[in-house]
Amino acid sequence: IELTDSAGEPVPAGVVGEIHVSGPGVARGYLGRPALTAERFVPDPSGPAGSRRYRSGDRARSLPDGTLEFCGRLDDQIKIRGFRIEPAEVRTALIDHPAVADALVVGHDGPAGPALVGYVVPVDGAAPPTPADLRAALLLRLPEYMVPAAYLTVEAFPLTPNGKLDKRSLPRPELAVPARSPYVAPRTETQRQLARIWSLILGVPDVGLHDRFFDLGGHSIAVVRVVAEANAVGLSPSLRML
Repeated sequence: IELTDSAGEPVPAGVVGEIHVSGPGVARGYLGRPALTAERFVPDPSGPAGSRRYRSGDRARSLPDGTLEFCGRLDDQIKIRGFRIEPAEVRTALIDHPAVADALVVGHDGPAGPALVGYVVPVDGAAPPTPADLRAALLLRLPEYMVPAAYLTVEAFPLTPNGKLDKRSLPRPELAVPARSPYVAPRTETQRQLARIWSLILGVPDVGLHDRFFDLGGHSIAVVRVVAEANAVGLSPSLRML
C-alpha cells in the first residue's frame, strides 16, 4: 500500500494522498469495463515489469504509529462555484435535523452549472421536512455555499445487488424543488422580462418577485449571462447592480 499525490508520487507522512494497492493480490481489472480498468489499474513503477497497481479512490494519511487514517473518497468531493465541498459534512448536518433519519448529498450539473442536491429519508411517523425547513436549519450550521440548492424526500436509498449505494437509481434531481419564497408575480414589464431571463438561464419555472438569484442556483457566470440577455432586450443592468 502506498499513498500518492495526483501525479502518482509518494506523499510524506501526515499528508493526505490516494491509497494505491500493489502486489500479487491486485486483480486484472473490471470485467467488461475496459475504460474503468484503464483508469483504476495503472502501471506500478516500483514493481516488476508489466505489473500494475490499483488506484482505490480512497484518501488517507499515515499516522506516526504507521496506521492509516481514512480521509474520505476522491470522487466524493464536489466543486461548486469554486469551492470544494465534502458532501459528508453536509450530510451530517442534514441527519441532525429531528425529522431526518438518513440523508445523502450529491452534485448535479443543472442549467445554471453544478449544484448540490440533498436527498432525505424522513423519520418513521414524522411529517417530511420541507425544503425551506432544511435550508433554514443548514444555514445555522454551514456557510451558504455548502447548502443544497434543492431537496428530494425518498423512502429509502436504492442499493446495488452487492449492497452498495446506487446513485444512478436515485430520483432525477430535476424533480427537486428549490427552496423558494412564496410566489408573487412580477408587476412591471421590466420585472417580467428579468423573471423570464432568470427562468431561462437557471432552468427554474415561474420566477417570482421575491425569489433570490443565488438561492435558485445562480452564480457569477450566470450573472454575466443575465446581463447579456437583459441587454439584448433593451435593459441595461450592470454586474454591480445585480
